[in-house]
Amino acid sequence: MHQQHAFIIQLVGYKNTGKTTSVCRLTERYKGLGLRVGTIKHDAHDFQIDTPGTDTWKHQAAGADITAITSASRTAILKQSKSELDALIAAIAQDVDIILIEGFKTAPYPKLVFAREADQLRLLESVSQPIALVGWPEALAAFSAEEYRLEPTLPVIPIDDEEALFALLESIRPHA
Repeated sequence: MHQQHAFIIQLVGYKNTGKTTSVCRLTERYKGLGLRVGTIKHDAHDFQIDTPGTDTWKHQAAGADITAITSASRTAILKQSKSELDALIAAIAQDVDIILIEGFKTAPYPKLVFAREADQLRLLESVSQPIALVGWPEALAAFSAEEYRLEPTLPVIPIDDEEALFALLESIRPHA
């Protein structure tokens, strides 16, 4: 029943525009449909995922380039190098039906563009494949498709309209 190829959607926007909340809500909705969901997040800063003092932290602190850990219920791989988005997608695509990507603005996948303020709408000019604008009231009040040379039919979804966002994605997601 699972698709051979995962449905990929990017959620892009500036900090504090609702991307993470939307990834979580969409994950919950798709899991409720019985689908397998993978998420990928880009962090512009140097994040720390491993807790100081744990064995895997000690391995990394000792200089390991790659550290893997597995248990009866989960697996993680920590690398001391950057991974390209396509490599991350390839690593998880066979295990999921949907991949929700937070960030990676320049990647070539369909995008939900998030904006809280009017000046954040300029992101629409620089991303490829925008499929909708998800915005806060200030941004939506300032939005004009003509100004950003977009299709006049680009869906505009209020940040708090989870149903409309989910319905849009369901209308474009291939169903097995």
